[in-house]
Amino acid sequence: MSGLESAINGLWTRYDADRIDASTATESDLETLDTFLDALESGEVRAAEARNGSWEANEWVKRGILLTFGLRQTTAREYGDVAYNDVLPLADTASYGDRVTRNTPDGTVVRRGAHVGSDCILMSPSFVNIGAHVGDGTLVDSCDTVGSCAQIGADVKLGANTLIGGVLEPVEDAPVVIEDGVSLGAGCRVTSGFVVGEDSVVGENTLLTPRIPVYDLVDEEVRYGRLPPERRAFTRFVESSIGDHDLFDGGAYKPAVVATTLEDRTLEATEREGVLRS
Repeated sequence: MSGLESAINGLWTRYDADRIDASTATESDLETLDTFLDALESGEVRAAEARNGSWEANEWVKRGILLTFGLRQTTAREYGDVAYNDVLPLADTASYGDRVTRNTPDGTVVRRGAHVGSDCILMSPSFVNIGAHVGDGTLVDSCDTVGSCAQIGADVKLGANTLIGGVLEPVEDAPVVIEDGVSLGAGCRVTSGFVVGEDSVVGENTLLTPRIPVYDLVDEEVRYGRLPPERRAFTRFVESSIGDHDLFDGGAYKPAVVATTLEDRTLEATEREGVLRS
């Protein structure tokens, strides 16, 4: 896709990222962006990829998404009986059935430029934003949000009411990544470029963000921004230094994440949910 990358970078340079003006876009420019969106939806290009053991943003892809917003006019559109206004239509999901992917009605929204793989289940209501990549065999449950550019692997389970944050700007920052085989319990939130390692199981209502430490009891390390593969993770609260303040009678605590081995049996509720889904 080197030709498409060159075309997007050329548009970025020509329009100057700080002064993109939709009124000056040519038909050829919009055709280039349509080709770019098609490549995102097919999975040919991705907003981030693993290189040498770490995830890196593809800056040109994120530039293409920003250009897509900047070079198109907001237009009145319809989604069923609902009128809305946006620069893009929703994704065409007509081919989902051919690859055994289900998207239930009444509120399952996939935005143009999002990739959804084969054998996926998208329960309503849920939302998958532009630039997101949802791998084969993944479940996006009710009330889930998959943010712009988020990278969701294959055979992932996103529990109900899960938030996967989007990272579109700055373009050099990697988005949230959920690697293959991960199971996130209901109510989890993963934000700000956090990476959840493959085959990990995360307990309900856990917040994973680079600002909250991960106490990895397996390697006996404190980590930030990443949960290693094959871990069980859950929220606990540790003492905070502000507990010394007179206002905090009885002490004060701050959230932390504890990571143990998959053999640890502390997350029985998550296990039961996994059995029910299997």
